[in-house]
Amino acid sequence: MLTAERHQIILELLADSGVVDLQKLVHNTGSSESTIRRDLAYLEQRGLLKRIHGGATVPYSKIDEPNLLDKSSKNSQAKKDIGKWAASLVRDGDCIYLDAGSTVSEMLPYLLPKKIVIVTNGLMHIDTLVNSDIPSYLLGGRMKSNTNAMVGASAIQNIKQYRFDKCFLGMNGIDIKNGFTTPDPEEAQIKQLAIELSEKAYVLADHSKFNETYFAKVADIEQATVITIGLDAQIAKSYGQKTGIEVVTP
Repeated sequence: MLTAERHQIILELLADSGVVDLQKLVHNTGSSESTIRRDLAYLEQRGLLKRIHGGATVPYSKIDEPNLLDKSSKNSQAKKDIGKWAASLVRDGDCIYLDAGSTVSEMLPYLLPKKIVIVTNGLMHIDTLVNSDIPSYLLGGRMKSNTNAMVGASAIQNIKQYRFDKCFLGMNGIDIKNGFTTPDPEEAQIKQLAIELSEKAYVLADHSKFNETYFAKVADIEQATVITIGLDAQIAKSYGQKTGIEVVTP
């Protein structure tokens, strides 16, 4: 099969379903995995698709933002493992900031026995915290429905009152050159302030967030330690030269 024909088949399959796995591409083109991987790399360079673990998806927009339900349903076990690991870093007596986000929320079951103080902008954390013995503070501001986060000028002024031992943040994009990014500038401001107001900053992210860049910059890659899982060893090594990185062992 000619290269152009393979490329056409790949793009047609993506147009039909939005995402396609490597084995389906191998089957439909009658080509080897190494050939398809080269095709995907070439098409990604042209901006026609986005490679993901085990396949490809349609290119994303830098302002696209999945809602909380979509985020919660993806890589759920990885998020649980990351959340448990992150919670183990919290010590009795810590004052911590918890960002809104599905991965950060996985920390909560492991935080409940600890003697700590929590500040958050995440509405998804409220049910657990209000029924716990942990002194907790919710930032005021505008409620952002698709991510269940408090944002805006009031939230910015509110967070400035506090100082944290540690903050734990979700993130849409992690890139060596472009740093930590997210689609919404308002959320980016809150995350940025949390990092500045913390003795130690952690970003909780599965492997799918690496080598991605979104619209609003949060911080340079050197400004936080990444807690992740399932990351390719070579990618982990390259990022480890720029930032702290903890790869979770399930």
